[in-house]
Amino acid sequence: MGRYVLRRLLLIPVTLVGIITLNFFIVQLAPGGPVDQMIAQMSGQNAMATSRVAGSINLTQTQSADQVSRSVADMKGTTGLDPEVIAAIEKEFGFDKPLSERYFMMLSDYMVFDFGESFYQDRRVVDLVVERLPVSLSLGLWSMLLIYSLSIPLGIAKAVRDGSRFDAWTSGVIFVAYAMPGFLFAILLIVLFAGGSFLDLFPLKGLTSNNFKDLSFFDKIVDYFWHLALPVAAMAVGGFATLTMLTKNSFLEEISKQFVLTARAKGLNSNQVLYGHVFRNAMLIVVAGFPSALIGVLFTSALLIEVIFSLNGLGLLGFEAILTRDYPIIFGTLFCFTFIGLILHLVGDFVYTLIDPRIDFETREV
Repeated sequence: MGRYVLRRLLLIPVTLVGIITLNFFIVQLAPGGPVDQMIAQMSGQNAMATSRVAGSINLTQTQSADQVSRSVADMKGTTGLDPEVIAAIEKEFGFDKPLSERYFMMLSDYMVFDFGESFYQDRRVVDLVVERLPVSLSLGLWSMLLIYSLSIPLGIAKAVRDGSRFDAWTSGVIFVAYAMPGFLFAILLIVLFAGGSFLDLFPLKGLTSNNFKDLSFFDKIVDYFWHLALPVAAMAVGGFATLTMLTKNSFLEEISKQFVLTARAKGLNSNQVLYGHVFRNAMLIVVAGFPSALIGVLFTSALLIEVIFSLNGLGLLGFEAILTRDYPIIFGTLFCFTFIGLILHLVGDFVYTLIDPRIDFETREV
């Protein structure tokens, strides 16, 4: 296992470079970049855009900042901007350099985990990621813990009682949960429990209260989970349904195999057969989906939940960066998503060997 882990770790930088390279050229060559957006804003007399570009022009040349502002305002409705203004915009965003030079500069910076500075927030991308990461991790990890702690026991119970009334009515509940989008369930929870038309038991925004620093250690824990209750429940509803049915079907498949009949013929009771023989094989497919499921919960499913509950996580940060073409944030969050995903896939393989020691990754070609 040690050599396999080492090979996988050595492949992580290569994979990161490949993914970043592909996305860099796709995003950079796509229309509607930050330069185009800034030009469009300035053509509409956007004061913020005008002042920003004016500050980047060498004022010792032919135009002052006030002249640039007047020039932009006077050009509203014309076919374009002054070439000097456009050149200043390109320099502001680093587009005065060739594409290849920008690419290699980005790679060299990423080697030391320098993701640059946001185009619009005037903050380092690393600081933004570090600030938002705890929110996404809190939502993702607690959602996955809730999903797995409920789905696996329920899936096993449904497999053992296949065809019973218990199986029928729990399947109905699961199908309703699967059909209900997470954001719609989140709105329902707000209406019912967060000051909507009924109860006002849970807060609507943030992960902590305003007086969090003044609370005792125990009260801080209570306050933290009090804020997490509704968003975690909303994120867990869809994944809970999927994993429960996956667990049930996996156990049903294993229960029907010949080795189970042999174990029962030897006089083993139901629990010994189920947890001593079936569980190990049936859980492999559940564990196999853990990394991708966690990635999905962390960085995709959380987006609308973060918006609804006013939680500033990585999903919302990346989505806003895509809308505004904030390239440093786009590539910085992509790097983090990819890196975490690769690590989680490696963790998934390690958990494989814990569940079934017969699996030997040393003999696999990576």
